[in-house]
Amino acid sequence: MNQPRRVEHQQTDKGYVPIYTTTVIEQPWEGYSADDHATWGTLYQRQRELLVGRACDEFLAAQDAMGMTPDRIPRFTELNEVLRAATGWTLIGVEGLLPELDFFDHLAHRRFPVTWWIRRPDQIDYIAEPDLFHDLFGHVPLLMNPVFADYMEAYGRGGVKAHGIGADALQYLTRLYWYTVEFGLIDTKDGLRIYGAGIVSSKGESLYSLESDAPNRIGFDLERIMRTRYRIDTYQKTYFVIDSFEQLMDATAPDFTPIYARLAEQPAIPAGSVLDGDRVHARGTGEGWLADGDV
Repeated sequence: MNQPRRVEHQQTDKGYVPIYTTTVIEQPWEGYSADDHATWGTLYQRQRELLVGRACDEFLAAQDAMGMTPDRIPRFTELNEVLRAATGWTLIGVEGLLPELDFFDHLAHRRFPVTWWIRRPDQIDYIAEPDLFHDLFGHVPLLMNPVFADYMEAYGRGGVKAHGIGADALQYLTRLYWYTVEFGLIDTKDGLRIYGAGIVSSKGESLYSLESDAPNRIGFDLERIMRTRYRIDTYQKTYFVIDSFEQLMDATAPDFTPIYARLAEQPAIPAGSVLDGDRVHARGTGEGWLADGDV
């Protein structure tokens, strides 16, 4: 087997340029260096301690059930045994970012792509694209949750359909993924908690999303999310808060085609905006919702 490549973005005079690859590979576990395992361990230990009382119980319990530890980079084959038994999902190794249709197709068939390589020690606090730690630590645990696992499959099927509709539909669906799977918050009996992979895999955003007064935290509304722009180069200005994972699953039930048509007639909403009618959470500490007009 040829050694898999480490496919990363390119920095040009026009800025960040993502590079895509469709190659599916076996995890080259024996090829990980001592530095690779140490990077995983440092990140795992730091995030796991930070997330107690901040991440939702479902995430923490699933991570424990999968047997992830800071001792070494997990083997995909071992995780797959647990994951298949729980929800029928399988992890596949990839070299980097996938084209949209390939990504959607994998999700629609309950395959989750995991980048095989992990960030270098000098990238430990920030990396421009998803690496093994973001994918494995951030995304994979909630695939153990049956409702969330169903949502991800439904999202993949919706993505395949949107790809056939056109760029606008893909844009709306990408925003849904961004504000739920990557940067979602959930309201629980114990207060606001994190479930989005982009937050749980980031020390800074784990603290900022819950404890800073700067961002808006708005109740889940499908069309509101699909209209809302986002930033990729800074912490989020807006987080959307679900009441349960069942709410996410229910949101995928309607045919999105008429929704896309309605959204095409409305302007996009800038990141960080608060609109009349938004349910805005007062803090990240479970203090409840502000009434309309109190923002």
